[in-house]
Amino acid sequence: MSGEDHCTAYIDGASSGNPGPSAYAYLIRRGGGTVKGAGYLGHGTNNYAEYQALLHCLRRALKLGCGLITVYSDSQLLVKQIMGEYSTRDPLLRRLRDEAMELIRRFTFFEIKHISRELNSEANKLASMTLARVLREKGE
Repeated sequence: MSGEDHCTAYIDGASSGNPGPSAYAYLIRRGGGTVKGAGYLGHGTNNYAEYQALLHCLRRALKLGCGLITVYSDSQLLVKQIMGEYSTRDPLLRRLRDEAMELIRRFTFFEIKHISRELNSEANKLASMTLARVLREKGE
């Protein structure tokens, strides 16, 4: 693959209440290492959190020098919207999708695949733990 680094990423979003407090997480595997990221998003839907996970992941992958990336998500809606199989009617999600597409164009190769929650357990756990930690700190 022409010397460019191929990265594999797992993303997930979590929301308590949907909408409610939300968080995102990603893991990027590159070579022999894994880079993790997670954050609290405030009030939002699970779909919003899923998109934020993708956006944060793509930005970090670009900074890491990933020219080729395969992203795995357990959000069928997100995957099908990014692939153009589902329309994106919600204005906020449409804006986030457009932002993701701008980032995606910066990769030499991009693919996104839907996987089961069981196969996405590490990203799921990281998003859930991030959300739980913030809610605990806030006393919620």
